[in-house]
Parts: sequence; C-alpha cells; structure tokens
Amino acid sequence: MLNNINKEQLREVTTPVVDRNKIHDELTSARNHVLELISRNLTEFGEKYPAETCVNGYYPLTENVEWTTSFWTGQLWLAWEMSGEDKFRIMAEKHVRSFGLRIAGRHDTNTHDLGFLYTLSCVPAWRLTANREARGFSLLAAEALLERYHAQAHIIQAWGDLNDPQQAGRMIIDCNMNLPLLYWASEQTGDPRFADAAQQHVRHAARYLVRSDASTYHTYYMDVITGAPKYGNTQQGYTDDSCWSRGQAWGIYGFLLSYIYTGDREMVELSKRLANYFLNRLPDDAVCHWDLSLLGTDALRDSSSAAIAVCGLLELIKHLPLTDPDRESYHQWAMRIMSSLTKDYLARHSDAGNGLLKHSVYHLADNKGVDECCSWGDYFYVEALVRMTQPWKPYW
Repeated sequence: MLNNINKEQLREVTTPVVDRNKIHDELTSARNHVLELISRNLTEFGEKYPAETCVNGYYPLTENVEWTTSFWTGQLWLAWEMSGEDKFRIMAEKHVRSFGLRIAGRHDTNTHDLGFLYTLSCVPAWRLTANREARGFSLLAAEALLERYHAQAHIIQAWGDLNDPQQAGRMIIDCNMNLPLLYWASEQTGDPRFADAAQQHVRHAARYLVRSDASTYHTYYMDVITGAPKYGNTQQGYTDDSCWSRGQAWGIYGFLLSYIYTGDREMVELSKRLANYFLNRLPDDAVCHWDLSLLGTDALRDSSSAAIAVCGLLELIKHLPLTDPDRESYHQWAMRIMSSLTKDYLARHSDAGNGLLKHSVYHLADNKGVDECCSWGDYFYVEALVRMTQPWKPYW
C-alpha cells in the first residue's frame, strides 16, 4: 500500500530547542486560563451549542445541529478531567441527553461526522462515568454511520444523499477521525461489521487520498457501482492539487487512530510521512498557513490545523520506539507549535469574543469562518493541552 509514497525526510528544527521547563510553565498557566474561558462560556452558552465558527469574534448559539456541536461537549469533558469541577460534568451529561434525542430522531445525522459527534460526547460519558444510556446512543450512531458504507467501493460516503449519483462515492480525509466510533462499536458488541468497514475505508483512504509525495487530497471519488477509483479534488483547499493543511493534519492523526485498533504498523509509517510533509512546510512561527502550498506568502494561518497536528504528533510519539531517529524531533515540533499557539493565538480575557484559539480558517472560498475561532480548533487546543500536562486516555 505504501510503496509509492515518497520517504521525505524531516528537516531539522531551525530554531533553538524548546526549553521543557519553560514550556511546562507556559502550559500550566494556559490550563488555568483555558479553564476560566470554558467556565465563562459554560455560563454564556447555557444548554445551547456554539456554531461551527465565530462571527466577528463571537459564536452564534444553536441547537444540537451541524457536525461540530460535540467539540464543545468534548471541551466540557476535558475541563472536568482537568479540574474535577462537577459543573463541567453536569452540563456534559445534559448534552448526552440531547445527543440521544438527536440520534433517536435522526435529526441532521446524514453525515459521516457521526463519528466526531458521538466520540466526543457520548463515548466519553460511557468511558468516564459508565453511563449506559450514552453507550446505547453511541451504538445507534455507529449503526447510522455504517449505513453510509458502500460495500463495492469500500468507503464511507462523507455527506449527501446516498442515492444521488452526484453525491455518491465521495470520501474525504476528515473521515479518518470518524472511524474510531466504528472500531469501538465492534469492541462493545462483538459484531465485526463496524470494524471491517472502518478497516476497508482507511486502507482505501491511504491508497487514494494520499499522493505519492505524501501530500493529501481533501476529497476523492469512487464509483460505487464498480468500485473503481475516479478522481481527487478539494472542497476547501487552494487548488485540487495543493495540500489543504487541515486535511493533512486529519491524516497525521486519523491514520494513527486506526493503528490503535488494528495494530497495522503501515498506519504509523504513513502518519510519519504525512507529518514530515506538514512540518517541512511550516513558517517561522510554526503555525501553518491554511494551505501548505502557500508557504512563503502572506496567506492566512489556520491555527486549528496546527492544534490537530500537535495532537497527532503527540499520539505518534507514543507508538514509535525510543530508537526512532525522528521521535525526539516530533516531540520538539509539538512543543514548539504548542508554545506558539499559546503565546500568540490563544484568546486573552481582554479580547472581544468568546472563542479560545484565534486565527483559524474554516472555508476561505465560501468566506466562512475566515480568521476566526472555530469549535474544533478550540477543542483540539484543549486536547493538546491535556495531553501535554497530565496522563490522559483519549476519547478516540
């Protein structure tokens, strides 16, 4: 599967090595600050959810719709794990009931992002508090996600009507992050259908979404009748043949998540190659442009991609032997990116707005969430913060 992938070498860190004591102090301070921001938003949001991105610095509040609501619930679970304060758990549990109603009524569930939605809301409730209702809601979501699997093409369709020829057969790099819900469902039930579909999908993602130079397509189309590959393009990147930074970050992290459940070491090697491509194209402050092909320009940064990549790098380190020549470099890069995000991108109390991580880009061509906070950027920054400051068992 990986023989056609370029073995691009990781370039050396060109700035002084990060001082671990200094970064520890920075992140300890950031934990306290982030908990204050989440606590403030807990009061401000009530039982509603922030929309996908801020508008002029503030999240519009919504009901439990769209693909991003669980990123707020995930922050609440992380805040409870960081602080032990019951107010975070209590609100997260209210969200669990909302997610239960959503999947029972199939409200806005026609998407592969059921993985994001239930892995960060109901699965943590089961893992952390043994909430059996949350387990049941998650299994219903896994069944709904499995319905999006095209057996002939061996992929899970991202979004759109499964019977619409114009929509059918679209897989996207983001879906790697949705697969843990399927693996988990097989573990919980003993039914191999879920994990089998996830494994088939991730192998096709590795084969068709990853180019020979270890960059990635955002989107790839398969023929759902014959199973033949069709073509790759982008929905949110700069061009069809560029490398959308958030997609590359989803790849770094998402292929590893399949390794955790399958033990397929090719997923680790693939993550390394995607990580090398990503890290070799960072600007001086180590926070990527919204598309990696735009290095050397004044293009906007996407802090959310950087936060996702930090989580992926920290997960990657866990699965590399101590003798791996790049292991320490990945750790240095993770600390360097995190330090930059903390110093220059994390919202301050004096800032007008209610997001956490500033300067992300959701969809530039649609002028959506451009240079704003976004819900997934906030979540993955907090996840990275937890990963770097305490022992933590991932929700994924």
